[in-house]
Amino acid sequence: MAKNFKLDLTHRPRRLRRFASRRSLVEETVLRTADLIAPLFVIDGKGKPEEIGSMPGVFRLTIPDLVKECRELHQLGVPAVALFPKLDPKLKDEVGSRALDPGTLVLRAVRAVKAAVPELSVITDVALDPYTSHGHDGVLNAAKDNVDNDRTVGILCEMAVLQAEAGVDFVAPSDMMDGRVGAIRKALDAAGFTDTAILAYSAKYNSAYYGPFRDAVGSAQAAGTRLLSKATYQMNPANRREAIEEVLLDVSEGADIVMVKPAGLCLDIIREVRNATNRPVAAYQISGEYAQIHAAARLGWLDLAKCRRESLLAIKRAGADMILTYFAKDMAKALKG
Repeated sequence: MAKNFKLDLTHRPRRLRRFASRRSLVEETVLRTADLIAPLFVIDGKGKPEEIGSMPGVFRLTIPDLVKECRELHQLGVPAVALFPKLDPKLKDEVGSRALDPGTLVLRAVRAVKAAVPELSVITDVALDPYTSHGHDGVLNAAKDNVDNDRTVGILCEMAVLQAEAGVDFVAPSDMMDGRVGAIRKALDAAGFTDTAILAYSAKYNSAYYGPFRDAVGSAQAAGTRLLSKATYQMNPANRREAIEEVLLDVSEGADIVMVKPAGLCLDIIREVRNATNRPVAAYQISGEYAQIHAAARLGWLDLAKCRRESLLAIKRAGADMILTYFAKDMAKALKG
């Protein structure tokens, strides 16, 4: 009886899934190498690359190795890199003064990369956490129970101008201070850097998944004080409407690109942001997202290559125009075939 059973259906969606050629014709979201941005960590010295234990396959690179990596990424078709410095703890202080040194590590790295691979877009982080002894993204008030918003923004403006002078294509304020995008735009324009763009960390959540990144830049051990949490400036992961408010504020202040971070944990937010603005939308697949895929793959629970692709495809499908991901190089190789 069941063998001869037939449904009287006009619409059979599986018709378009029957063969690979049909599936290809109706595929709605396409992941391209041109969608990827590679975050890279840079250290001083002449030593060998240092693998980050919590991020398999990701290394801290000296400037010569960084330049080599950037050349390889450019040859693979990756259009941009985002640079993050790891400073010697001896160079850190409570106000992050090394951030304003024209010879600081990340600025030397920018000059080297732009000299070697001028076609590659370079993005630099505008935040104080790699430079402060307490690990926060700004300078603290006298009681050390809050980040001083306006004083911090003044420093970030100086940082952004120095980075523009070094030749970056995008400055990326990741601090979540109020008003910093508008202040940075004014500072850049006043200094003559009208072509330097701002990629704003507009909806950056206070995520528990940042741990491996903090290991990578050396801010993990001091990421907080007894009285102060990063939750006082990064967003509450429970909030959706607040993300849209932050994004629209950044757009009104002159952000060229807005970003959601984390990415895979915030697919709903990416879609909300995509619907709320016509500005390009970036998303950051963060260190913890990367690490958990690797950890499960090493245990044999997941297929690394398939999960890597699916995780990035989901971010693109949600509405991201570009994705910062530690999978950038491997994914570019896979897409190149």
